[in-house]
Amino acid sequence: MAVSTVRASIGTTPYAVELEDNHGHRWLADEPLEAGGGNVGPAPEQLLLASLGTCTAVTVTMYAQRKQWPLSGVRVELEFNPDGKPAAGSDIRRRVELIGELDGAQRERLLQVANACPIHKVLTGEIRIDTALA
Repeated sequence: MAVSTVRASIGTTPYAVELEDNHGHRWLADEPLEAGGGNVGPAPEQLLLASLGTCTAVTVTMYAQRKQWPLSGVRVELEFNPDGKPAAGSDIRRRVELIGELDGAQRERLLQVANACPIHKVLTGEIRIDTALA
């Protein structure tokens, strides 16, 4: 598997960041108007939640397809620090809606699978960030 790479560039427009990955995808991030940005893209916290939500939905769907379970859709709602900034760390509230005629055991197993998605593992594990000037 190739190394995932994202480049973030900011110019003279306050807080508008152009993002590009190693597959040629391009998108924008920004800060909301109340933080001085132009709100031309999601804020950093929303990008983080999007990553977890995407990974959760895809992982659960892939597992159900392999098992040939009757899952017809997944909705994931995420909130960053929904009760305000805690004294230490950060909180993410994730609610997973499983759509389809699943029994209780299947639903419980898919919840376990959601908690084992790769991004969930990254966010709940040890993260090291090596930062240097280019």
